[in-house]
Amino acid sequence: MAAFDMSSRQAGNPTVAVMILISVILTCLGVYDKFAQWAGAGTAVPVTGFANSMCSAAIEHRSEGLVHGVGANMFKLAGSVIVFGTVAAFFVGIVYWILGVSH
Repeated sequence: MAAFDMSSRQAGNPTVAVMILISVILTCLGVYDKFAQWAGAGTAVPVTGFANSMCSAAIEHRSEGLVHGVGANMFKLAGSVIVFGTVAAFFVGIVYWILGVSH
């Protein structure tokens, strides 16, 4: 079944974007934690947890200003995830290149 004239494969990216948006909205409204307690592991999806951690840090430090508060503190937890994810992707790409694996 194709909704919005998309295949199931093409619908993946918009679905992830909507999950991120819902996670941020629920965090801003202060109900993400209550929802996480109710849903349990369903909220442990890396995308929604990552969005929640960044959004909650931004909200917590907004009184310190946009640069020194939100900008500086938003990536304290998420920054390590970004760095290690990028480094891991680089090394996996090198291994694929060495092995000659292609799609």
